[in-house]
Amino acid sequence: MKTMKYLSSLAVAAIALLGATSCSEDELGPTIFPDVADELDPNSYTYKFDKWLKESYLTPYNLDFRYKMQDVGTDMNYNLVPATYDKAVDLAVLTKYLWFDVYDKLAGEEFLKSYGPRIIHLIGSPAFQPQTGTMVLGLAEGGIKVSLFRVNELDNTNFAMMNNFYFKTMHHEFAHILHQTKTIPTDFSQISNGKYDDNNWQDQWEPRINSLGIVTNYGSSQMREDFAETIANYITLTDEQWESIYKYAARGWEAPGGVDDADASVYFCWYYYKDNDAANEKSYATDDQVVEGTDDKGNVTYSLRNSPSTVVYPVPDKDGVDGVATLKLKINVCRTWFKDEWGLDLDALREEVQKRQKSYDMEALRKQVDEVE
Repeated sequence: MKTMKYLSSLAVAAIALLGATSCSEDELGPTIFPDVADELDPNSYTYKFDKWLKESYLTPYNLDFRYKMQDVGTDMNYNLVPATYDKAVDLAVLTKYLWFDVYDKLAGEEFLKSYGPRIIHLIGSPAFQPQTGTMVLGLAEGGIKVSLFRVNELDNTNFAMMNNFYFKTMHHEFAHILHQTKTIPTDFSQISNGKYDDNNWQDQWEPRINSLGIVTNYGSSQMREDFAETIANYITLTDEQWESIYKYAARGWEAPGGVDDADASVYFCWYYYKDNDAANEKSYATDDQVVEGTDDKGNVTYSLRNSPSTVVYPVPDKDGVDGVATLKLKINVCRTWFKDEWGLDLDALREEVQKRQKSYDMEALRKQVDEVE
């Protein structure tokens, strides 16, 4: 409200000024806000990239891809630096190949022109929330602008890293844009009702969160973040990664006695007793300390890696949630939402993304920019 009043006072002052000058018989001069030339400078070092961006994003999708950081377009509470030219080129060509070209192929150019963001803003450094110390990977602002951070740390040889910091973020933020247009289905909002924690999500250990039927600890902060995380992770994670999530989701988790459950570092899914005697104190083991095997009857057995004679026991799953079934239910609700609301096949979208993730050729993608005339 203070801002509105301040703007109103400016407006009044401006009107008064116009009124004061309107009595003059002098003709008004040209506007103080001249039109900005639409032509690119062919002598500029960035000319080829700028022209490629115009032809690849602005013309077909009405999207302004901004790699020259604009401080007025960022949160002044963050200490940020611009993206370097080479990193911006790499992320721009990869973004088109792994995001825009996929939706274009399955939904058509008009879909992205209608529902895609109007601005993508690259920022070289990460942004950290001062209250929690957590890193901001991306922002979707009002369904119009998507900001991507940490661009200067992009490593195009490490796709797992790129997926985690950029492409999963892109699909996450686009999911927000879509659900701001067509609301999240009620069926989804009720699945994990009461399981979200907006204050301490960063302290939760992800495998335990999986056991609650939530795909990431960030997804455990709010229902709408859970929705976006479910979609983004389903699209970008491999079958092997999802099998790992389901493995954790099927297990029980607890903290050793006397330790605060909020401490994310103390959650384990295995325990054993000294000399295999239940009368002894319970100890905990992490996954990398446990060896899975079978006995002579074909039963699955677990033991400590450094002490095969020590039997290791799974922690009982007492949270009252079937984590695997819950995750699969959420994916199915998202699948139905994509089909009914958008006419899109979520599985076909995932299949196309997975194929491209395994086959991208950085030299060929960069060549698009190099060959601009």
